[in-house]
Amino acid sequence: MAIAGNPKKFAQDISDGYFMVTPPLIKKYTPADLKIIVGNIGIVARELRQEVIPLDDVMSIKTRNMKLSRLNQAEVVIRAYCKKHKFPL
Repeated sequence: MAIAGNPKKFAQDISDGYFMVTPPLIKKYTPADLKIIVGNIGIVARELRQEVIPLDDVMSIKTRNMKLSRLNQAEVVIRAYCKKHKFPL
């Protein structure tokens, strides 16, 4: 199954918590699609880390850390799935 829409937007949806990445869901994608998704997860994570947030704004820091956590979890799940099925990333 090809990625529907923009892969960067897909990664942003993962970070916002609208989409959870699980192994049964990953089966729909080809190895090339998974490589594109992992690349875009990295791009979105970089953009989140580049945001300048004042240190006194605790909620914004917490929100950013939660988004980064979701992206990291999705990337770990995809990499583990690819390693198990011997797909090159």
